[in-house]
Order: sequence, then structure tokens, then C-alpha cells
Amino acid sequence: MKANLFSKELRAKQTEAEKLFWSKIRGRKFENLKFRRQVPLGNYILDFVCFDLRLVVEIDGGQHCECQTDQFRDAFLEEEGFLVKRYWNNEVLGNIEGVLTDLIEVVTPLRKSPHPNPLPQGAREQIKKLSSQG
Repeated sequence: MKANLFSKELRAKQTEAEKLFWSKIRGRKFENLKFRRQVPLGNYILDFVCFDLRLVVEIDGGQHCECQTDQFRDAFLEEEGFLVKRYWNNEVLGNIEGVLTDLIEVVTPLRKSPHPNPLPQGAREQIKKLSSQG
């Protein structure tokens, strides 16, 4: 419950870069993807997350420069199946269109990822045969 209260506080105190980024992605404005902001996950609060693509976007200020905590956090998120993409505040504020273009390049292959549990080779044909027989 403590993380939920803290994430609510963070949503109220967003940086200018986070506000700008959120204005571009909220309400499925970006590639029709649903993002949530300041979401607790494990011991961390994620800046922005798209659960459908298992994508985390972090908007970082100078305090994150080669921070070991961020490395642990990224490793945890990757173990949980998330891809983490980081942008600097100044990138977002100075070149939001470039950030969004880069993010399109990130999400495109994620959308085309194969099904996590594909049918074995030839199984689709067998299913079609069985369904046409019955």
C-alpha cells in the first residue's frame, strides 16, 4: 500500500519532461498503445509502462547517470520479461519527436513478436483436418 501512495504522489509531482512525454502517449495517442504512469512493480516504481508489450519507459534526470541502482532495477525488470528504454530529460524536452520516433522503432518489433506458446510444426494442419472431419 505504501508503494501505491508513493506512486500517486509521484504522479502529482511529475517533472516537465515526464509531463510532456505523458501528454504524447496518454489515452492511446501513441501507436494506440495503453501506457500507465508511475506504476509500482516489485520494489520499484516505473515511470511509464505498457503491459501489452512488456515495455518500460524511464525518463531520467542527472541523478540516474550510471547509477548502480538503475542497473539492478533494469536486471530485475528484464528477468520479469520487460524491455527497458531510457531517455534523458533533456532529450524529451529538446526533441520529443525524435524520442517518439525512436520509441516507434522499439515497439514495432515487439508487436511482431511470435506468440509465446506457438503450436508445434504441423499442428495447425492437424487441427484443420480434425475440425473438417467432425
